[in-house]
Amino acid sequence: MPLTKQEWLALEKKANDLRKLCLDTTYWAGSAHIGGGMSVMDIMTVLYHKYMHLDKDNPNWEDRDRFILSKGHAGVAYAAVLCDYGYNDPEQLKTFNLSNSKMGIHLDSNKVVGADASTGSLGHGLSIAAGTGLAAKIKGKDYKTFCVLGDGECDEGSNWEAAMTIAHYNITNVISFVDRNQCMIDGPTEEVMKLEPFCDKWRAFGFHVIEIDGNNIKELCDAIDYAYENTEKPVMIVANTVKGCGVDYMEGDYKWHYGALNEEKYEQAKKSLEAFYKKRCERAEKEGA
Repeated sequence: MPLTKQEWLALEKKANDLRKLCLDTTYWAGSAHIGGGMSVMDIMTVLYHKYMHLDKDNPNWEDRDRFILSKGHAGVAYAAVLCDYGYNDPEQLKTFNLSNSKMGIHLDSNKVVGADASTGSLGHGLSIAAGTGLAAKIKGKDYKTFCVLGDGECDEGSNWEAAMTIAHYNITNVISFVDRNQCMIDGPTEEVMKLEPFCDKWRAFGFHVIEIDGNNIKELCDAIDYAYENTEKPVMIVANTVKGCGVDYMEGDYKWHYGALNEEKYEQAKKSLEAFYKKRCERAEKEGA
């Protein structure tokens, strides 16, 4: 599905709207995992607003595509996406992570409409995706499962067990991503627990690996198009992203894994996002076809 300039600009607008909603939710909640939410937002925007087959009026449609957010710390971004999409009342975002709210900091699939899997424990998402993908194959269904991992959670062995399973059964209806923002709660990933050579590891486990700029809408779409067209083995898209993408004082800083915003920081972030959006639209206008 080639990306037209019109689509590109529309996706840029949606990504900007969702980043602002993620920022607002963090402000209303008092704090959240905003850094990883901002880094992963382009991936979720492209999936929900270009590729995934969903029914807004029937979130439990049997033949819908599945989305598994393995990096549960991006729950604040996922909540914004699911409310904006129409599955949940956006007013719920004003109670995000507050007492008695359905919108917990890690989304509960029993409470949040449209969440295919709960986001609490890290390292489990790829295993769930292996299961939904294998189920589709056994049942003769065409739906796809999209799974987004964080790079920090790739320290956990459960991911590599899932990778072996997906490769062994050639579950090519699962398209996987790693939000490679190079940061985790305690510092840069390569200082806390070295992951490199990261792409080579996925290749060794039987995946075709595509390494891209994960904050570039065009590169994301090209990578997903490739995954749709090439099904001889499973695809892992290693999306190099920026922690806190779009907010200048957060970008690349692991200390914004989780954070709170006072009025000054909130207003500064809004201005930064507008400047970031303008720059991205200029790129789309120049490079789009």
